[in-house]
Amino acid sequence: MNARTLALIAAAIVSIIYGINYTVAKDVMPVYVKPFGFIFLRVAGGTLVFWVLGLFVKSEKIDRKDFKTMAIAAFFGVSLNLLTFFKGLSLTTPINASVIAVISPIMVLIFSSILLKEKLYARKILGVIIGLIGAVFLIIYGGKIVEGAQDVMLGNFLVFINAASFGLYLVLVKKLATKYNPIVFVKWLYLFGLLYVTPFSIKEALAINWETMPEVIYYKIGFVIIFTTCITYLFNLFALTKLKPTTVSVFIYLQPVVATLYAIFVGADTLNVIKIASAGLIFLGVYLVSKQAKKAAK
Repeated sequence: MNARTLALIAAAIVSIIYGINYTVAKDVMPVYVKPFGFIFLRVAGGTLVFWVLGLFVKSEKIDRKDFKTMAIAAFFGVSLNLLTFFKGLSLTTPINASVIAVISPIMVLIFSSILLKEKLYARKILGVIIGLIGAVFLIIYGGKIVEGAQDVMLGNFLVFINAASFGLYLVLVKKLATKYNPIVFVKWLYLFGLLYVTPFSIKEALAINWETMPEVIYYKIGFVIIFTTCITYLFNLFALTKLKPTTVSVFIYLQPVVATLYAIFVGADTLNVIKIASAGLIFLGVYLVSKQAKKAAK
C-alpha cells in the first residue's frame, strides 16, 4: 500500500470520526456534562497532549508579531468555535448540526474575499447564496423537536456561528500553518484557547459528578478528547503531507453522511423532508463554490 493510499485512508478516517462525534458528544451533553464543561475537558486535554508532543519536536522561536495572530486565531478556531458548537449541539440534533457544519467552505470563500482580496466569480457568488439559503432554511424550519433536542432553532444558529468561526480561523492561519511546525503551532493555539474558554467553562467542569456517571460516558468523553481532538489532527497532518489541501477538504462532505447514518442507526435522530432539502441546497452551494475554484486554478 503506497503513501498516497494511506493518506486517503487517513483523511477518510478523520471524517468518519467527526461524523460519529456528533452523536457521541450529544450522548454526553447536557445530561452528564454541560456543554461548556465539556469544552474545558476537550481543550484542556488537547492542550496537555499537544504540549507533551511538543517535547519531542525541535523547538522553534515564534515571531512576536505572530503571537497576536495566533491569539486571534485561537479565539475563532478554538474558543468561539467550540463554545458555539457544543452549546449548539446540546440544543439541536446530530443531523442538523452535521449538515450546517458543511457550510464552512462557503464561509472560507466569503472571508477570503474580504481579508485576502480573492476574486469572486459569478458561480462562486451563486454557490454562496444557495448554500446560505439552505442553512437559513434549516435553522428556521428544521425545528422539529426530538428527544434530547431542547431548542433546535437556537442550536442550529449556534452551529452556523461555529461554521463561520471555523471558516474565519482557516483564513487567519493560512500563512502561519506553513511557517511553523504544526505541533509547535497548535500547542500555542490550544494554550491561548484554554485561556479563553476557562472563564466560561470552569464552573461547569467543576460541577461534573464523576462518581454517578455511567462507565460508557467515560469512554465517550475519552473518544472526544483523544480521537476527535488529537487523532483527527494528527491524521490530517499526515494526509496533508501526501495530498493537496483541496483533496483533503473534499472529505468534509463525508461528515454529514456518516453523522446521519450513525445517528439513525443508534436512534438518536431522524430524517425528514426539510433536512433533506436543506442539505441538498447546502451541498449544491458548496459544489458550485468548489467547482469554480478548481476551474480558476486550472
